[in-house]
Amino acid sequence: MSQLPSRIVLYGLLFVVAACSTPVTTADWPVYGGNTENTHYTTLDQISPENVAQLQVAWTFETGDESPGSEMQANPIVIDGIMYATTPKMHVFALNAATGELIWRFDPNNGEPGGARFRHRGVTVTGDRVIFNYRNRLYALDRITGIPIPSFGKDGWVDLREGLGRPVEGLSVSASTPGVVFEDLFIIGSSMSESLPSAPGDIRAYDVKTGVLRWSFHTIPHPGEFGYETWPPEAWQIAGGANAWSGVTIDTENAILFAATGSASYDFYGANRAGDNLFANSILALNARTGERIWHFQGIRHDLWDRDFPSPPSLITVKRDGRSVDAIAQVTKTGHVFVLERLTGEPLFPIEEVAMPGPTLPGEWTSPTQPFPVLPPSVARQSLTIDELTQRTPEAHASALATFHAYSTEGAWSTPDTTGIILYPGTDGGGEWGGPAFDPETGLLYVNSNEQGWLLKLVVPSDESLYRARCASCHGAERQGSGVGPTLKGLFARKSREDIAKIIQEGTGTMPAFSSLMNRREIEEIVSFLETGVDASAAKVGSTPFDLPYKTSVIDIFQDHEGYPGNMTPWGTLNAIDLNEGTIRWSIPFGVYPELAEKGMTDTGTDNYGGGIVTENGLFIIAATTYDKKIRAFDKLTGEVLWEADLPASGNATPSTYMVNGKQYIVIAAGGGKNGAASGGTYVAFALPDK
Repeated sequence: MSQLPSRIVLYGLLFVVAACSTPVTTADWPVYGGNTENTHYTTLDQISPENVAQLQVAWTFETGDESPGSEMQANPIVIDGIMYATTPKMHVFALNAATGELIWRFDPNNGEPGGARFRHRGVTVTGDRVIFNYRNRLYALDRITGIPIPSFGKDGWVDLREGLGRPVEGLSVSASTPGVVFEDLFIIGSSMSESLPSAPGDIRAYDVKTGVLRWSFHTIPHPGEFGYETWPPEAWQIAGGANAWSGVTIDTENAILFAATGSASYDFYGANRAGDNLFANSILALNARTGERIWHFQGIRHDLWDRDFPSPPSLITVKRDGRSVDAIAQVTKTGHVFVLERLTGEPLFPIEEVAMPGPTLPGEWTSPTQPFPVLPPSVARQSLTIDELTQRTPEAHASALATFHAYSTEGAWSTPDTTGIILYPGTDGGGEWGGPAFDPETGLLYVNSNEQGWLLKLVVPSDESLYRARCASCHGAERQGSGVGPTLKGLFARKSREDIAKIIQEGTGTMPAFSSLMNRREIEEIVSFLETGVDASAAKVGSTPFDLPYKTSVIDIFQDHEGYPGNMTPWGTLNAIDLNEGTIRWSIPFGVYPELAEKGMTDTGTDNYGGGIVTENGLFIIAATTYDKKIRAFDKLTGEVLWEADLPASGNATPSTYMVNGKQYIVIAAGGGKNGAASGGTYVAFALPDK
């Protein structure tokens, strides 16, 4: 065995000492979201409303992995003074959390190009190991050395494509959000394409030591299972999605796993999945030891708008009639919050069934009603009218008006069609994957919300190039990119021909694998088109069960002629919701466009991705805003800004706070890359100056 670097030996000894007796001057951020309740809450109080304005940069760590369009969404884990997180290329690393000094780094690419487009939210640290996902591989690394543990799965990893009841070849399965540990189980959701073909979104529990699959919950029910009748009979074999991509939450005291699932595939046309589609768009309570269903609540039946639940449930306690009630809070893309009793799923605020419009396309099926909580009020506007278009400039208004008239705008729940609709709230709002923070002292839930419409249009497939048939709906007809997929222009400057072919064949991130739809020759034809811009192929549309009579032509943000949102401000908000009373305590515009701020438009708000943390002593701390590259601290009771600092790139992630050697730190991943913003690859830690 080769000699380990001295820094790894040193930190290994420190780990052993810390495991025996952790000093009181150390406080961890041990799991994704800060605690097992996923409330982003801390009792650390060294940084306070009185001194937060004195925060300064304590250290930075440059990953060196950023590239055009890359992102970095990790919520860093800190245990015993060591920080664990990921880079834009999905390298996993361990740092000295007090200095930012690198201890070890693991590259799942083995030094090969790739991985720069992954959206990943970090790792799980338990006992002697760090567990994380890369593509279809679920790795367990030695916590001291960063080397794969051979006894976990095969040579240190488990194949997430296995155990789904589908042929492994052609499946694209990954996990963008870390899993949770309960007793001797590692439990995780998954990420896959919401186009077709797509893998099913089973929630799975693995033996934390060996990687052996211990239980699996079928979110697309198999014959004889609860909910099977809400799908066509063959759906369990060919349908996909309904996945807990945003993560899961564990109630350790009651041994209940909570998950919130996404849309079924294909997400904008559902004639192939007539029915309510349990357990898509659902909150699930499962027996954490066995995976058996305890209760469920479906928030959207037969989703046609990609309005999946965007974050895992938060375990909260609220006041009802003078008593404390254990509950869960679930934010939604429509800006609503469902508050349900934890053990039964009974709503703590009334839920009403609202009539929905019928289908507009042949073969489509829609639910006649959808459930909405009466309280709390939504933090996002629920409709877009002609009077709510941007007034930023006369030219901007005229541009937005032209688009408004070109697309159907009858209501927020109009079904997709070939004329086009404006989704409002859009597919990236109100609440997003960063999730809320909950303050148990006040009962306030903090939610950052996006306030932008999205354009959606379907078309009838025809004989056309393979690129236009298979790729254009996400990457644009001219390879220019969209709100779903990145630009493909200049791709060959970043990747080799072999790399591109492999990504098309195997899938990556939320992009599906196309090996079951196209042979090697057809994949090579698409690669040639990406290189030359010359179409030399004809699609065989309708040749597989996954080819539907309609496909997406447009899915992108509703913008004016200069690229700003086409609706009136605010375009992003920060909100404090009183879950005891069901009211909104305060709501403010969140974020600025620097170039508009210079012209006096300082209250526009912007789209925002990532969450915040709330402190017992009065702070709410968040980055998240896409274009101003700020991290801010607010008075948690009023929304007043108490401190802000510039980041090297937007902090589209959730910060962590911890204490080492008696000093409290706040760290954020500054990765940028959202919606045209510049990408970055820096972790920045803040602390108070030494006395």
